[in-house]
Amino acid sequence: MIPQYDVIVVGGGHAGCEAAAAAANLGSKTLLITMDMTKYGQMSCNPAMGGIAKGQIIREIDALGGYSGIISDKSTIQFRMLNKSKGPAMWSPRAQNDRFRFSELWRETLESIENLDLWQDAVTQLIINNKVVEGVVTKIGIEFKSKTVILTNGTFLNGLIHIGQSKMKGGRIGEGASYDITEQLIDAGFKTGRLKTGTPVRIDGRTIDFSVLTEQKGDEGYYKFSYLPGTESKLKQRSCWITYTNPEVHNILETGFDDSPMFDGTIQGAGPRYCPSIESKLVTFSEKEMHQLFLEPEGETTIEYYLNGFSSSLPWDVQYKGLQKIPGLEKAKIFRPGYAIEYDYFEPTQLHHTLETKILKNLFFAGQINGTTGYEEAGAQGIMAGINAHLKCHTSADEFVLKRNEAYIGVLIDDLVTKGIDEPYRMFTSRAEYRILLRQDNADARLTEKSFKLGLASAERMRLLNEKTTLINEIIDFTKEFSVKQRFVNQLLIEKGTSELKQGVKLIDLILRPQLSIFDLIEPITPFKRFLEKIPDVRRMEIIEGAEIAIKYEGYINREKQLADKLDKLENINIENKFIYSELKSISTEARQKLEKINPKTIGQARRISGVSPADINVLLILLGR
Repeated sequence: MIPQYDVIVVGGGHAGCEAAAAAANLGSKTLLITMDMTKYGQMSCNPAMGGIAKGQIIREIDALGGYSGIISDKSTIQFRMLNKSKGPAMWSPRAQNDRFRFSELWRETLESIENLDLWQDAVTQLIINNKVVEGVVTKIGIEFKSKTVILTNGTFLNGLIHIGQSKMKGGRIGEGASYDITEQLIDAGFKTGRLKTGTPVRIDGRTIDFSVLTEQKGDEGYYKFSYLPGTESKLKQRSCWITYTNPEVHNILETGFDDSPMFDGTIQGAGPRYCPSIESKLVTFSEKEMHQLFLEPEGETTIEYYLNGFSSSLPWDVQYKGLQKIPGLEKAKIFRPGYAIEYDYFEPTQLHHTLETKILKNLFFAGQINGTTGYEEAGAQGIMAGINAHLKCHTSADEFVLKRNEAYIGVLIDDLVTKGIDEPYRMFTSRAEYRILLRQDNADARLTEKSFKLGLASAERMRLLNEKTTLINEIIDFTKEFSVKQRFVNQLLIEKGTSELKQGVKLIDLILRPQLSIFDLIEPITPFKRFLEKIPDVRRMEIIEGAEIAIKYEGYINREKQLADKLDKLENINIENKFIYSELKSISTEARQKLEKINPKTIGQARRISGVSPADINVLLILLGR
């Protein structure tokens, strides 16, 4: 007897794994269907998690009770905190991972979750009755019934791989594509399009001359993704390596342009502007004589290397010839060439903020199907779709939506639903208005209590958060009360290039000096050092750093909170289904068209729609009597 499920998740990538785990952990009877159970959370492209803004997203997933941070930490072979030379709003954690161990850990995790069943198969059809999705039909012909369905198909919907003039169907090289779902959804009224992404050659590390490359080691220190203790990697740490292209490489690659699917019209889908192929770089930045490349190890022990920055769909022999003119790679052998892949996506303006579709009830989309690119963006959508699918099954009136001032995840989903996309969407810190509030260090303070109230984040996570908050406040109180005598710190102040003390001052006044770090003051001030030693070793550095950020940036943080609170009032003014926009002659034609298409839920969402002016917003407020 085939069981009835609350939630069915289609696809075992980063979005699907987080969605299935969240729904099951919340108590929904969940089924995860994937075409290959050996590739859960597959790192199809580079073997890394995090990076600029993406690292903040991983920490947010972790703060909510997801698994991407834990699994990243346990499979890390190098960790770096990017942008440390800038303010803490810009700090972004990034890890190189053993991609084989990463996928194994996802499988071990999924197999340990109660309420979660796994099935290896392809989904070819949705069961739809009266605009309500009630389950799926698989390639084998099995009907699985459910209250909700989450599609996380990645690049597999009608996936088409390009290497020069060669084409093959597939969602990844060596794997089949998924068919029929797109056509069924188009018949149901959905608007779809094609996008393109790509990946570079994989190189045999035994044939690389590392002696001429620049080594890039990981950071030494306490940084990791998960707020939980005990998630540190036990794997051997490995270096990345830097090299560059040159005019000779460029000339060889350009000989393949006539056979490039990028330039002959074969590829119709838009590619990621912020992660372009090497051939796109040669055209867009034709004046540049070199482009930086990173050789990234694919795992702890493997000899396979990923050439970051050399993504390509050029003919394989052109890629290979160009590769052998790159310093350090003159004798390189490759395991496979780079390729581009085209796939179907659905316009994300067809979604509610819960990621449920507007056209069909009980159907959710998450990941690249919504036009995003990146493991982190996919995982974020997955956990949010999993939460909301669970809520739809058990408490239909509730929904879980994060605001733009609460999380990068909130910015991501609001951008997709409100603005749509015309190229693969990638998160950057510049997309967020409230970067000082949305730091990587405070994702737990922003999100863990919200998730705990849902029943997803554990009691242990709440205990750790409360302990961290208490200790940070105690450190701040100590610095406000403790006076520092000049004889203990003046030599340090001279060394740091800041003025000496003429008399004693409160410790907080020294921490506020831009030339000084709180860590500079621990050794010279013995009572401060003793005070800090009561903090648990595994969390000490994180908590001290959190206190320093709160002290140094208090004014900026408060100012941004005030702005967020002011604009937040517009998010509480509901306008969904309150206007027939086509009949509003007092707003611009473009505003009428955009508002009718998106049907924003609030005035706040309406003001973020491209083409809707402040004057249009004022008209809506007047019509509401506001």
